[in-house]
Amino acid sequence: MYKMRRINALLLGTLILGLSACKMYQTVPYFRNIPADNTAYSQGRMIPTVDYQALKIKPDDLLGITIHTLDNSTAMLSETTGRSQNVPGTAAQAGNGFLVSAAGTVELPLLGTLQVSGSTTEQVKALVQAKAAAYYKDPVVSVRLMNFKVTVLGEVGRPGTYFVNGEKATLLDALGLAGDLTIYGNRQNVLLLRDSGGKQKSVRFNLNDGQALTSPYLYLQQNDVVYIEPRKAKAAANNAARTQTIAIVGSVISVLIVALTRFR
Repeated sequence: MYKMRRINALLLGTLILGLSACKMYQTVPYFRNIPADNTAYSQGRMIPTVDYQALKIKPDDLLGITIHTLDNSTAMLSETTGRSQNVPGTAAQAGNGFLVSAAGTVELPLLGTLQVSGSTTEQVKALVQAKAAAYYKDPVVSVRLMNFKVTVLGEVGRPGTYFVNGEKATLLDALGLAGDLTIYGNRQNVLLLRDSGGKQKSVRFNLNDGQALTSPYLYLQQNDVVYIEPRKAKAAANNAARTQTIAIVGSVISVLIVALTRFR
């Protein structure tokens, strides 16, 4: 009778563990509600996603502005003929780029002060090209954002701040840079913090749900912060590990006490 009770208890425990594992697995995969069928495997499946909006330049952004010219007619440019040249630095320049002032402007030698805040890099490129045309023959201008960085914290493989190449990056790109979520990361409550006019705006994502791909906040902006909170399972695992450690230490102490008692 006693043996039968032990077997029943063992079976019940195994069943509970199996159900818990199944429930836990359901919170691990991304976008579980996106269907997969034969068509999806052979031809792919179109799913709704948010349209990309080009980044807008903000105060304190760092712009890399370069003018390429082959003009020999201007003595000022004769030393750089045939080579790409960076516009010379000014007091507003920081590092290898031009810092956007609090007023949203950059000051370029010869071209003067340009209002750039709220514009895209393509719009600034057109503005610089139009201004440069008065001094350069057939100028070719490139403008890029040099401080597009995001910070990823919490339950990821490599927490830290990452610079993004280009200007088009999603939340998934940031997680990829940070080594993806750990098994303890809560995929149902990913927090995005974004500066909005000097104030922090918070946005929540549920990465188990394909609707996350339609969020207007899916594409990141400069200086975004992504935080992955731990699931309760991590706290439980830590408690279990702590309990196990305490039990081992207690057993060792008990053995030592018994040994010391016997040798007296």
